[in-house]
Amino acid sequence: MTEEVLFQITKDQLETGLRGFPVGYCPTSTVDPTKGLFYIGRPITELASWRPEEVIYLLMFGKKGSPQDIDQFFADMGKRSKLKPETVKAIQRLPREGHPMKLFSAALLIAGMLEITGDYREDCLNLIAKAPHLVALVINHHAGWSETPEPHQELGYMENFAAMVRVPHADRKKLTEAFRLFNIVHYDHGGGNLSTFVGKAVASGLEDMYGSMAAAMCALEGPRHGRANQDCLEFLREVVEEVGENATAAQVEKLIRDRLAANKLVFGFGHAVLRVEDPRAQVVYDYLKQHYPSHPLVKIALLLRSEGTKVLLENPKISDPHPNIDAISGTLLVVAGFDYPEYFTVLFGLSRIVGIARQIVYERMEARGGKGTPIVRPKYLYNGPKV
Repeated sequence: MTEEVLFQITKDQLETGLRGFPVGYCPTSTVDPTKGLFYIGRPITELASWRPEEVIYLLMFGKKGSPQDIDQFFADMGKRSKLKPETVKAIQRLPREGHPMKLFSAALLIAGMLEITGDYREDCLNLIAKAPHLVALVINHHAGWSETPEPHQELGYMENFAAMVRVPHADRKKLTEAFRLFNIVHYDHGGGNLSTFVGKAVASGLEDMYGSMAAAMCALEGPRHGRANQDCLEFLREVVEEVGENATAAQVEKLIRDRLAANKLVFGFGHAVLRVEDPRAQVVYDYLKQHYPSHPLVKIALLLRSEGTKVLLENPKISDPHPNIDAISGTLLVVAGFDYPEYFTVLFGLSRIVGIARQIVYERMEARGGKGTPIVRPKYLYNGPKV
């Protein structure tokens, strides 16, 4: 039975970013304020230990695949994973100036010119399959690292990416595991986060998958969205520099109180939906405590987690005083050997392509009994001068 929800719109609800207004259905994930993120009804704390191939299959088909199902599916995905040589050459001619997310969005548009089929479902699968090659190419080109090798079908989804992105002096095993965890926890986050909503809105005008995804990545680039993990890492490094890697909980607490008293930001806390600690952050904190407990960034990040929550809990106006995923995701990458914060949002985009592409397929090919959703066209009220 369909639940009908009626709203009476008030003036106070205008110009609030559509916060909290349901506008459709999301077939892949949901965010519960007190339980966190779920993919197809499974909590992210469970899925964090899965292989990317298993989670991608779950999101694509809405069910857990058998080993045979997943092997067959990714054998097909492996055949789709290489970019055409002309696509590679065109991307390598793009300028390196500016934020790499600009390059990423431009590369998606180029891929749309040369790789597109025009079928949303096929382009969804193709784009997800090609994304590791595309992103490795973008990062290597922007950074001026060596040529990007082609993907190998015998390697896994993130194993391939770790092999293609040419990080200098990297421990591939550590890097692969960090990429795996980062990738899984960022695949999807409901239907209304900015990048997902923008991608679906652009597709509602029947723009193709690649153009819609380029728009989504432009939305992701902003510091209020995908670039927040860079800000959090910079803040963490400032704290380490100020109090030292062997700081006590009391020293970190004092630093937080001093910053708040001086009206300075404390990064990495709070969430638009959650009212508990972000479970995605929990799994990353647990991973870092297990594998990198003595790293200076990890030690201070754990103190910020405990002391920041304690201090922020004292303010009744703060609805969520707990860490979010951005508080710790950058640290995960740095300690594993990927100390290149300018590419963190690109890695976020590599992950989020999976959820956005699948949701675009739903809205274009499955919603409303296969008719698809109409073009996005919200109503705006005039408030200009009256003649």
